[in-house]
Amino acid sequence: MKTDEKTLKRIYHMPFSSVYPLYQAKVEKKGRTKEELDRVLTWLTGFSDAELNEHLANQTTFEDLFADARLNANASLITGVVCGVRVEEIEDPVMRKARYMDKLVDELAKGKAIEKILRS
Repeated sequence: MKTDEKTLKRIYHMPFSSVYPLYQAKVEKKGRTKEELDRVLTWLTGFSDAELNEHLANQTTFEDLFADARLNANASLITGVVCGVRVEEIEDPVMRKARYMDKLVDELAKGKAIEKILRS
C-alpha cells in the first residue's frame, strides 16, 4: 500500500518521544507495565534500555530512530491490520516499521503473551 507524501513527511519528522507517552498510557490502561512496553520496543529496534531512553531524551524523529535501529530479524513476522491497513502491505520502509511498532503495542495492550508478541 502506498502512503501519501504528506503523511510520510509528518511521520518521518515526528519525534518518537511525542508518541511514547501515548503508547505507555495505552498499555498501562490495560494493566500492562512500562517495563513490558520497553521490552517490546527494544526487541523490535535492537536498542538497549539506555539507548531507547537516549532517543526519547533527544527527541529523535521516527526517521532517525529507525535509521539507527537494528530491526529484529523476526520483525517481518509482524502481520495484521493497524488503522485499517495491513502492515505487511505498506511499501514505505519507515512507515512499515512505525506500524510494526504500533502493532506490537496494540498486541501488548490487548493482553497477548510477551512470548507471542516477540514472535518467539
